[in-house]
Amino acid sequence: MTIRVLVADDQTLIRESFGILLNAQPDIDVVGEAVNGEDAVRQVGELTPDIVLMDIRMPVLDGLEATLRITKHNPDVKIIILTTFDSDEYVYEALRVGASGFLLKDSSAHQLADAVRTVARGGALLAPTVTKRLIEEFSRLHTPRLRNERIADLSERETEVLRLIAQGLSNSELATRLVIAEQTVKTHVSRILVKLGLRDRTQAAVFAYEAGLVVAGQ
Repeated sequence: MTIRVLVADDQTLIRESFGILLNAQPDIDVVGEAVNGEDAVRQVGELTPDIVLMDIRMPVLDGLEATLRITKHNPDVKIIILTTFDSDEYVYEALRVGASGFLLKDSSAHQLADAVRTVARGGALLAPTVTKRLIEEFSRLHTPRLRNERIADLSERETEVLRLIAQGLSNSELATRLVIAEQTVKTHVSRILVKLGLRDRTQAAVFAYEAGLVVAGQ
């Protein structure tokens, strides 16, 4: 199945470069280019892409507010934040409000295509060390929020899986750690997302940090 992508960036060179790189992939189709956040929100409504590559800093409407609007009204659309800074403070907030991960603008063509495929499959960009560091930094900057009433809905095993998701473990790594089948892990992850009302693994990781289930650096 072809993955439909919208690129939102106020720099023409970035938009065109990403468009060329992604359109060269047999399973990816860039269906539109947006010049700012407001344009991105409008085009998402018109083009219904699977993925939006969203620049965080744009005129008229920035990437954070655009992400908020898109994830609220188009929950099936996944957002990948684009930034030139691996410590951009706005990235933390974007992850919390619905982005599925972030990507540095100087990423290679291979990394860019892999990121799109990963998020399209329902995965999250948590594996790279720099992304995990961002999540940990997020937890240092924000006081854990009490969400005991939602955590109480999880079984003991699901709570354990949630902690490991927040530590960046993949399904196969979770299966090995817990000595269970990978399909069982997938079932646990699906139930966690449903019970907590979360979009994907990135949201699950942020939830775990916010709720104090995971301590940064551990």
